[in-house]
Amino acid sequence: MSKVIKIKKGLDIKLLGKAEKIYIKAELSDKYAVKPTDFPGIFPKLVAKPGTRVKAGATLFYDKNHPEVKFTAPVSGEVAEVNRGERRRILEVVINADKEIEYETFATGDPESLSKEKIAETILESGMWPAIRQRPYAIIANPADTPRDIFISAFDTAPLAPDYDFLVKDRDEEFQAGIDALNKLTTGDIHLGLNARYPASGVFENARNVKKHYFKGPHPAGNVGIQIHHVKPINKGEIIWYLNPQDVIIIGRLFMKGIYDASKVVALTGSEVLKPRYYKMISGACITPLIKDNLKKEFELRFISGNPLTGSKITSASYLGYYDSQVTIIPEGNYYEFFGWASPGFKKYSMSRTFFSWLQPEKRYRIDTNKHGGERAYVITSQYEKVFPMDIYPVSLVKSIMIEDIDLMEKLGIYEVAEEDMALCEFVCTSKIPVQSIVRQGLDMMKNEMG
Repeated sequence: MSKVIKIKKGLDIKLLGKAEKIYIKAELSDKYAVKPTDFPGIFPKLVAKPGTRVKAGATLFYDKNHPEVKFTAPVSGEVAEVNRGERRRILEVVINADKEIEYETFATGDPESLSKEKIAETILESGMWPAIRQRPYAIIANPADTPRDIFISAFDTAPLAPDYDFLVKDRDEEFQAGIDALNKLTTGDIHLGLNARYPASGVFENARNVKKHYFKGPHPAGNVGIQIHHVKPINKGEIIWYLNPQDVIIIGRLFMKGIYDASKVVALTGSEVLKPRYYKMISGACITPLIKDNLKKEFELRFISGNPLTGSKITSASYLGYYDSQVTIIPEGNYYEFFGWASPGFKKYSMSRTFFSWLQPEKRYRIDTNKHGGERAYVITSQYEKVFPMDIYPVSLVKSIMIEDIDLMEKLGIYEVAEEDMALCEFVCTSKIPVQSIVRQGLDMMKNEMG
């Protein structure tokens, strides 16, 4: 094992409802959706209108600014509806799925023998390009760019996060094929971040043509942004691409089989799930079959596509997000608590010693969405610095975004961060500041300013 990078700042939030390592084949959903809202910075142009028959891999819409970046159907069937929001913004393209999936076919071949142009063309045509994101800005990568390096984090430290070693089990060939394809797209290296707390899966350990880095520490040690910062930080003018391991596998499968097979493994987690487990399903599936007869009825529930810190709020009849390998269900916090701060708090979680629960460091908690107070004066408390493992002043950065000072944002490190990297800052914030949404506003501002 190479040198271990130790992350000292951070916070592991111990919640009830971690998924048991059992594979369950989910009941096949009859509805799937691709949501433009999953992709910051795109302007969707609809191709497949309601009533259109599509195969898996057929184009549903594309980005107006980059027409070559296509978003394709994960299954075959009929486009049932296009749900829109304010100003007719497209929110979802919903497909009524066939019982048997038909696939569009794409070129196959050993990625090592294919040219960079052919690999990029195949990924673009299949609709897998949105899986490749870039820093800065945490948006879909521009196909015209050549990244300095590509980063892949092989573990996740977020609350109730799935075990990536379990997600990729027995996918050695597909993962390696994906790595070989990505290697052709960069003049630099592919960096693979591994968890030093335990031996990694053979899928990751045996991967070739990658540089392996080992990390040890609390969340957010598994975030790709933290790993980039500690391995090879981004300088102004540089571009780095990054992917999720399951998306690397789907890309590898594309070159091996010539089809867009969006099958993945998803963890159903949370304190309100009766049997939290891993499910084999298809990206964009409706979560209703996943949670059927598997929920507690004690509280009103919050459904989240993703983890409790960074996931998106959805309904029980909504769809899995494009980048998510986790569905979380926790209690909705729609209540008021009289003098809650004055109680001993044996059942309450706190990163400080505000409550007596600190005497039980290994206890797991049922945490709801209640913020326990509204937004208040934004004061310096040094809380952010305790959970943010970058050489950046997080409070100063957030304030520079709030006043829209482009030059100051640049000097304070806006290029290195994304919402997920500062999610813990929002969690521990005494002032109840919506840090993640502010960071996204700052990233969008910088992108528009810098072109």
